[in-house]
Amino acid sequence: MDQTPAKNDTLRQIVVAASALAAIIGSFIGSGAAGGTQIQNASNGALSADSTLIAPGGPAFSIWSVIYLGLVTYAVWQFLPKQKTEHRHRLLGYPVAASLLLNAAWILSVQFDLLPLSVPIIAVLLAVLAYIFVLILRHRPTNTVDAIITDGTMGLYLGWVCVATAANISAVLVAAGFNGFGLNPNAWAVFVLAVAAAVGVALAIYGKGRLAPAASLGWGLAWVAVARFSGELLSTPAAIAALVGAIVVVAFTLIIRLRTVTTSAR
Repeated sequence: MDQTPAKNDTLRQIVVAASALAAIIGSFIGSGAAGGTQIQNASNGALSADSTLIAPGGPAFSIWSVIYLGLVTYAVWQFLPKQKTEHRHRLLGYPVAASLLLNAAWILSVQFDLLPLSVPIIAVLLAVLAYIFVLILRHRPTNTVDAIITDGTMGLYLGWVCVATAANISAVLVAAGFNGFGLNPNAWAVFVLAVAAAVGVALAIYGKGRLAPAASLGWGLAWVAVARFSGELLSTPAAIAALVGAIVVVAFTLIIRLRTVTTSAR
């Protein structure tokens, strides 16, 4: 395998760093700090904590601070000499950059009241993150620091976007006047939350107990439960489904993780 530095490596590093900067600027705009509208208030509040039965409570979005910190750290980490020619980072660089640009594009779509456009953007973002997850599993980290910065950050990113995708699609459908084909909204909410939990279980199985995706997905589901138990839009069935989903995802992941570690130690 060629470990000789090339112009393509430098270009990749610069693209990742520039994309991270674009994502940070996008998050700054999305926070309302630049004079714009906060995401939860944009598009007539379609993405607020009480817009749909699937929406997480406001504090859930604080996880973005951790994810952005991890992404910025990764942008710096991949600039170090060893990562410049590391095959793993050669594979991950452009997909990570794509995820960062899609993140910024999603924020802009909501800011400019293009809510329907946010759905295909976040769907592609989810697909890119799933691809990154596959690459991470196929190409192991070189050391513990790489595992924390790269695997940990991308895992948190993936798990949270799973929850965000479900909430985003639900918000767009509600804003468009979708009535659920006449079915009870609580039944739809329970179904969607069950699917989200099933995705978390699938990630645990495929990832052999990777903790980061389960942590952020479980976090998101838990805050859906909080919002439905105590927010303005109350729903006991949705709250229970979200809470059970969070517990199942985290517990299942821990069980698989323990089995994986035990097997490896033999």
